[in-house]
Amino acid sequence: MKNKVAVIFTGGTISMKVDPRLNAAIPALSSEEIMGMVTNIERFTEIETINYGEYPGPHITPQMMLELSKLVKKNIERDDITGVVVTHGTDTLEETAYLLDLTIKSKKPIVVVGAMRNFSELGYDGPSNLSAAICTAISKEAVDKGVLVVMNNEVNAASHVTKTNTLSLDTFKSPEFGPLGIVDNDEVIFYRDIVNHHHIETENIESKVALIKCAAGMDSDLIDYCIDSGYKGIVIEALGRGNVPIGMFEGIKRSLYKNIPVVIVSRCPTGRVLDTYGYPGGGKNLRNIGAIFGDNLPGQKARIKLMLILSITNDIDTIRKIFEKDIYDKKH
Repeated sequence: MKNKVAVIFTGGTISMKVDPRLNAAIPALSSEEIMGMVTNIERFTEIETINYGEYPGPHITPQMMLELSKLVKKNIERDDITGVVVTHGTDTLEETAYLLDLTIKSKKPIVVVGAMRNFSELGYDGPSNLSAAICTAISKEAVDKGVLVVMNNEVNAASHVTKTNTLSLDTFKSPEFGPLGIVDNDEVIFYRDIVNHHHIETENIESKVALIKCAAGMDSDLIDYCIDSGYKGIVIEALGRGNVPIGMFEGIKRSLYKNIPVVIVSRCPTGRVLDTYGYPGGGKNLRNIGAIFGDNLPGQKARIKLMLILSITNDIDTIRKIFEKDIYDKKH
């Protein structure tokens, strides 16, 4: 039986061209027009297009990501579907890809793809990225690899990839571990695998989760605002190894006292957080008062993970176990 790939179009730069009245790019291309530029794909697989919408990346919300997850799940479970490709705006692509990775348990390939240049720009990369994504979705080598992000002929894991540059075609990278593989001559070649795949079974998402980035001399005002405004969880991009300015320490204590979980990650592009330092505001103090460590996740992904967990429990000890399982619980 011939392969069949469901391509779900959500919008983003891949579907945009410049409106001469605005002199700026807006969603304009239909899924048929985009697929028409992916030449010779019919030699490899049958394509079924599904139109979710024409949304720029910044317009995608966590609730929409969860809707997309349900749509992907519905199609990936079909017997006639080999894999699913999702086109997406690059600004929030890594968050959607990570949410899909956490919420969908399937061995079939799921690939998220976008473009850095719109149709009106020289070197429009939409068709080449999409063709590479489709080739990945039909590859037997991509089975049971989790959700993948394919851009610029590189294959990255949704759990590791991030957008690193505002304009480069090779903006999507996995700074900590590198790509899983490449797409070369319409063939996917993998060089490494991921050992642990995390999964969160939920039908809902908690949207009231804040992300606060640390900088020198910050105090607890933003944390107190989140507490007073009914936020259900807070992610803090801490300094270095997982430390905060002393002025933020009391706010974190207040949050935890009110049973609002606080997840600590680092603002550094690479490296994980650890309870190395024992001074006030140091990682050891934060851990001692009940803060949760988020390993090497960037703030935006830790927020997605906490949103999903909070939809099933608000027990801080349970949340800690989900975040820290097989990472910190070996030591503690």
